[in-house]
Amino acid sequence: MGGIGAWQLVIIAVLVVIVFGSKKLPDTARALGKSLRILKSETSALRKDGDSAEAQSAQHDPAAPQPATRTIQAAPGDVGSARPVEEPRGNAQG
Repeated sequence: MGGIGAWQLVIIAVLVVIVFGSKKLPDTARALGKSLRILKSETSALRKDGDSAEAQSAQHDPAAPQPATRTIQAAPGDVGSARPVEEPRGNAQG
């Protein structure tokens, strides 16, 4: 009781195939994988930015040159959705 058994999973899988159709499932899975890769790269970039921000706040030099604009690519080989991003400045507006 309380758990999902094997038969329930089979019934759910059959319903998903019926609702979405077998032709749309590979495209949906591909889009989901691409979204997960984007999410993973964004979170690792945020962690890396957080680490560098801590190090930079410890040795803040106002005369230091600003970092160049970075480009975040969505997935390997997916150049169409690559976009330049601006690094956040020290002043927060909002």
